[in-house]
Amino acid sequence: MDFLYLSEPDMKRAGVENMHGCIDAMQDVFSLMENGDYRMGGSSNNDHGIMMKYPATTNIERMPVDGPDRRVVAMPAYLGGNYHMCGIKTYGSDPENHKRELPRSILMLILMDPETGLPLAYMSANALSAMRTGAVPGLGVRWLAPKVVHTISVIGPGVMGRTTCMSFIAEHPEIETIKIKGRGQNGIDSFIKFGKGKFTNVKEYVICDSIQEACNDSDIICAGTTNAKVFEDNPTINGEWIKPGALVIALSALIMNDEFLSDTQKCRLVVDNYKMYEGWGKGKEYPTQKNVSTLIGMKFYDLVISGKITVDDIDSIGNIINGKTPGRIDDSRVTVFAVGGMPTEDIAWGMKCYENAKRLGIGESLVLWDKPEFL
Repeated sequence: MDFLYLSEPDMKRAGVENMHGCIDAMQDVFSLMENGDYRMGGSSNNDHGIMMKYPATTNIERMPVDGPDRRVVAMPAYLGGNYHMCGIKTYGSDPENHKRELPRSILMLILMDPETGLPLAYMSANALSAMRTGAVPGLGVRWLAPKVVHTISVIGPGVMGRTTCMSFIAEHPEIETIKIKGRGQNGIDSFIKFGKGKFTNVKEYVICDSIQEACNDSDIICAGTTNAKVFEDNPTINGEWIKPGALVIALSALIMNDEFLSDTQKCRLVVDNYKMYEGWGKGKEYPTQKNVSTLIGMKFYDLVISGKITVDDIDSIGNIINGKTPGRIDDSRVTVFAVGGMPTEDIAWGMKCYENAKRLGIGESLVLWDKPEFL
C-alpha cells in the first residue's frame, strides 16, 4: 500500500494556481453542500475545524502563549458527488512567523478513501489553501457582482488580497483600477509589485488613507485582513460609504453597522454556510462576532438572534448556484457576501490537483506498508 506525496513545487506543476479551474471547483462545492452531500466536523457536521489554542499566560517552560491568529487547527470533511473524497487539512498559524522567514500559516492536506480511511495523498497545502480562499470570493463575483466591473478595493493586501484579486480579474478582465488600504507600506508595496507582474490590464493602483476612501465608488470591496489585537481596531465599513449595486466580500475580520445590514431595501446578505456560524454562536456570549469570531457571518447570526432580521433574510451562494434564488437581482442594493473558509473547499481543489498529478506522473509515491503489522 502506498500514497502520493506532493510538495509545493509538485502542486504548482499539477496546476494548483489555475484560478479558473479553482473557481469552477468551488462552484461544485457549494452546489453539493446546498444539497447536503457533505460532512464536516462536530455534532452538527458543520464545524470549520477543531482548534487548539495556547493559554493566555503560563509558568510552564517552553509553553507558547496565545496571541492573535496563533493556533493549531485540524479541519476534517467529506465531499460527495463526483468527488466522493474524505480528507483533513491541518495548519499551524503564528503572525510572528515572518520573523523566521516563514508564512504566517503552514498547511498540509491529506486525502483519504471515505470508506476505508486509507491515505491516498499527502500534499503541501499553502498554495492550495491560498487559491481556494481567493476562488470563493471569485465565485461570489461570478454570481453577485455588477455586470461590468472597473474598480475594486482590497482592504488587507496580503496573500488573501492577492488571490482574491486573481479571481476577480479572472471573472472580470475589464478591471482597470485597484484601490488598496493596508496597515503597512511594505505589504502595500509587495501587493503592487505582485499585481504589476500578474494583472496586465490593470492601469492604476490607488493607495487609500482610509477605509472610507477605499470604499467610495468601488464596484467590489474585499476585506481580508488578519485579526487586530483589539476587536474595535478591526476594519470597519459604514454601509453608507458603499455605492448602490456594489458587492462587499468579507473573508476575514470585518465590522459593519447593524442598521445598514438589517435594511433589506438597501442590503442583501449572502452566506457560504449559515449553519457553520450558527453552530459557532449557539450558547456563546453575545455579540458573538466580538466574542467568538470576527467573521461577518457571525454578525449575520447576531442580527438573527437579536431579532433584527430572520434567517429567511439571508441567502446562500449554494441556493443561487442551484437556481433556487436569483444571483444579481438589481443595481440598487449592496450585496454583502460572508465567507468563512471550509475544508470541503480544500478537498475539492486538492482532489483536482491530485488527479492532475497522477495523470502527469508528478509527485513521489511513499510506502505505507507492504502488509499491516496489526490486523
